[in-house]
Amino acid sequence: MKPQTLASETILKGRIFDIRIDSIREGDVEYEREIVVHKGSAVIVPIFDDMTVGLVRQYRHAAGKYLLEVPAGSLEAGEDPLAGAIRELEEEIGVVASRVELLTEFFVSPGFLTEKMFVYLATGLTETAQNLDGDEIIAIERLPLKLAIEMSRNGRIEDAKTIVGLTLAGSKLGIEP
Repeated sequence: MKPQTLASETILKGRIFDIRIDSIREGDVEYEREIVVHKGSAVIVPIFDDMTVGLVRQYRHAAGKYLLEVPAGSLEAGEDPLAGAIRELEEEIGVVASRVELLTEFFVSPGFLTEKMFVYLATGLTETAQNLDGDEIIAIERLPLKLAIEMSRNGRIEDAKTIVGLTLAGSKLGIEP
């Protein structure tokens, strides 16, 4: 039987996420959990015809350094993950895709975070133009997919969504490092 939520109080309303405290009863045990509430994220792995992948390098303050990542972004309230992935692809990389397919979806850290990531593969790419948000400062880097997968395995790419996306895209396309 699923635990019962006795109470839930939002203690922070943020721009990207909220924080709440839930009181829970599971059998005879009562406890509290701090939960970060996030609308979810769309992640997209853009693979060009020459088997290069479009990545973005940006400063991530929580990590304290620049990270190399696949394009991704938070979903708007009620936004379809596929629509979010297509939007992020053009905003961050400046391309549109003739084919976009779901690779996987996963919870980022379900012990305290509601965020679910939806990871897509984009192929048949046509260049348009970047349309960055005002606070996005990113550099686009194109690498051979095989090299990017190798970098994710040897620790040179440290972002989890990127490691998952590259690994699954490589497997789907028959690319091994």
